[in-house]
Amino acid sequence: MAELELSAGVVEYEDTGGDGPVVVLLHGVAMDGSLWRHVVADLRDGHRCIVPTLPLGGHRRPMRPDADLSVLGVARLVAEFLEALGLTDVTLVMNDWGGAQALVADGRDQRIGKLVITSCEAFDNFPPGLPGSNLYASARMPGGLKLAFTLLKLKPVRRLPMTWGRMTKRPLPDAVMDGWFRPLWTSREIRRDLRKYVLGVPPKAELLRWAEALRTFDRPALVAWASEDRVMPPEHGRRLAGLLPRGELVEIADSYTLIPEDRPDVLTRHLREFLRKG
Repeated sequence: MAELELSAGVVEYEDTGGDGPVVVLLHGVAMDGSLWRHVVADLRDGHRCIVPTLPLGGHRRPMRPDADLSVLGVARLVAEFLEALGLTDVTLVMNDWGGAQALVADGRDQRIGKLVITSCEAFDNFPPGLPGSNLYASARMPGGLKLAFTLLKLKPVRRLPMTWGRMTKRPLPDAVMDGWFRPLWTSREIRRDLRKYVLGVPPKAELLRWAEALRTFDRPALVAWASEDRVMPPEHGRRLAGLLPRGELVEIADSYTLIPEDRPDVLTRHLREFLRKG
């Protein structure tokens, strides 16, 4: 993993290198860049894939104590990451995390040439669905996040609707989930960082303003949504595609929220077709 010193702290990232078009892939809460391992394995042929691990709980290096890790703060950190690497005309791809809306609304989308939004937080669905509500309740209680993620050491708990059971249609490999959760199991500072994000959601009116700002994104955009998603409503995907002036929508069957895990083959095919359009 490469490292980059940013204003909030050190961000680790994978960079496949090469001279191909740059694709930056972003993950969601309590995960790391390995969410994209299957997609990157296919897409890296002909593309430079860059996969940062955002400070959303799956990161191994705690951020600075005064770092702004609210939803908007993390969106600004993504913009800073692109700037620090000198990246332009990037295809920005995200799953689960809904920061695209904040990036555009905050006027920090200049380095994005194309946008790909897959099943993610949108409109006022922050934190999303039943798992998000459970996470929010845990973050508000002293010691709540530690207890919530300690329970996730028990394999059956991972498939409950209030935890990860609605995130993927098929169980994730235990080794992958262990890797995602280990920082939260072992580090008080990592739990502090995650708490900042979970509790750093703005009021509903601000979230809806962010979504409306997507009307100003005049570059190509693809919305790829899981048609069976039970955490991120499929209707949200259709609404997002309608807001984007050059947006197109594909719905992916046989998948829940984490399409890169459930249907990486289908998602990669759509990504390649979208990237070829120029």
